[in-house]
Amino acid sequence: MSDFNQRVIEEFRADGGRVGGMFEGASLLLLTTTGARGGRPHTTPAVCVRDGARLLVFASNAGGPRHPAWFHNLRADPHVTVELGTPEGTVERFAARAVVTEGEERDRLYAEQSARDPAFAAYQAGTDRVIPVVALHRVDLADPARQRAIAAHLVKVHDELRAELAALRADLASAGPGAAPGSPGPTLGRGLARHCLAFCGALHAHHHHEDGVFDLLEAQLPHLADALERMRREHRVVARTVGELEALLSSGAAPETLRAEVDRLATGLEEHFAYEESQLLPALAPER
Repeated sequence: MSDFNQRVIEEFRADGGRVGGMFEGASLLLLTTTGARGGRPHTTPAVCVRDGARLLVFASNAGGPRHPAWFHNLRADPHVTVELGTPEGTVERFAARAVVTEGEERDRLYAEQSARDPAFAAYQAGTDRVIPVVALHRVDLADPARQRAIAAHLVKVHDELRAELAALRADLASAGPGAAPGSPGPTLGRGLARHCLAFCGALHAHHHHEDGVFDLLEAQLPHLADALERMRREHRVVARTVGELEALLSSGAAPETLRAEVDRLATGLEEHFAYEESQLLPALAPER
């Protein structure tokens, strides 16, 4: 992330969604996507406009020749988190689903934005690519069917992560002592290192999505507030453990050192998954 974007993000959050400088007076939101490669959350300020119940953002990249990174991320995973200033001077955070508009609808929406702000007409004139218009739809958790879908998805992802973690531990158990993670040797080769990093990325992405949904759940199911706060704290602990594991992979740690770190992660994750399921599944899908 650029220093400029980081300053805008910090000012936005500190001042209830308002910023100065070149964006003073502009309607902005913060859009957090999941990295298409590493699975980590990436936050970007974006000009937005309300269109009924949805919000529109424009992948202009200031008229550059390529789509911005956040657009590639949401094409890979349309589940995003939005931060938006409120009339009360606070910042509201909520989960949303990104939909890329197409055809006549896209052309109409972009023409309307160009009429509101001529800079967008200049952006399109300065590039050969068609600048995408993305609609952000707030996720509604009031629908019982939606709650059941979230519960089913939670179980599915947890089971997939458990299976991936078991496979990773088995691979590490079969690796000989003393080999470096990045070495092409027969003990701990590049394939296993990639497996470790892929698992770390998947875990980052899962917890990023959950954090976005937790805010909505807390508003919809206030009796879960204490449990959700514990889950958020556990996410931060897991993130630190994953960061330490990634640092070991980069440093060329021996397999036995990595095994100990993965075992520590596995113990914490199983306790965390079990707690989430014990608290969320009865609330979201009581018939399970």
